[in-house]
Amino acid sequence: MQSKLVIGISSRALFNLNESHKIFEAKGVEAYRNHQIENENVALEPGEAFNLVRKILRINELYDYQRIEVVLLSRNTADTGLRIFNSIEDHKLNITRAVFCGGQSPYRYVKSFGVGLFLSSDSSDVELAIKNRVPAARIVTNKTRQIADDNILKIAFDGDSVIFSDEAEKIFHEKGLHAFLESEKNNTNILSEGPFKSFLIELNKLQAELDEEDCPIRTALVTARSAPSHTRVIKTLRKWNVRVDESLFLGGMNKTDFLKSFGADIFFDDQILNIDEAQKDISSGHVIYGVKNQ
Repeated sequence: MQSKLVIGISSRALFNLNESHKIFEAKGVEAYRNHQIENENVALEPGEAFNLVRKILRINELYDYQRIEVVLLSRNTADTGLRIFNSIEDHKLNITRAVFCGGQSPYRYVKSFGVGLFLSSDSSDVELAIKNRVPAARIVTNKTRQIADDNILKIAFDGDSVIFSDEAEKIFHEKGLHAFLESEKNNTNILSEGPFKSFLIELNKLQAELDEEDCPIRTALVTARSAPSHTRVIKTLRKWNVRVDESLFLGGMNKTDFLKSFGADIFFDDQILNIDEAQKDISSGHVIYGVKNQ
């Protein structure tokens, strides 16, 4: 059986629905419905995850089958969702499967589609997915950002509570930096897996299948860790046989400039302070997991 990576995405993560959402909040469902029907032939502008979706779908051109599929999982009705499908067609995105849940959570269809990454603007849907071991993030919107136009898909991950569990972060949170460093120095065990390990492995599979010199995917670990706490990270990735193209051990420095230098299309982090800072320049996904989100 041929391998397939399935990405589930909400309509508000894929397209800029800020104006429509304001109408929904101010005037209710009927006004929102009328607005979408009246504008159903007006294409929506790209949203925060649009560039990620466009680039990852383009990778299918390197295969003779659909290696990656994007599925729309929306709280809209099919009636109001027609504008979304029209926008998908206008932007020439190869997305053919969708679920419109009429105001209910579309999360319950994540497992049915075999989703390996779920991106949504709804925090409750993201939390449900992560609790059920599906990599997921809440997409934070910034309507002023320009969409980069190149062919390399660049994804950046925080380490603790994203690729790895929050076991080390709990020590830092509860006992401070000194206790954290002592624990890291004395602990020779590898780190436990976090919510995004499986997605990173799927990206590794894609990279292994493609020409290494011309691979259209690059990954980066961008972590607040520094020496000596870098050791367990390196040994854990080695034990998992997981490749990360670039590893940045920043020792607590602000991550945004480094993410810009890397050229990240999207950045996944568990700490909302890091997300709020990065999202001014980089599309960002809040991974609602771990001690910082309790």
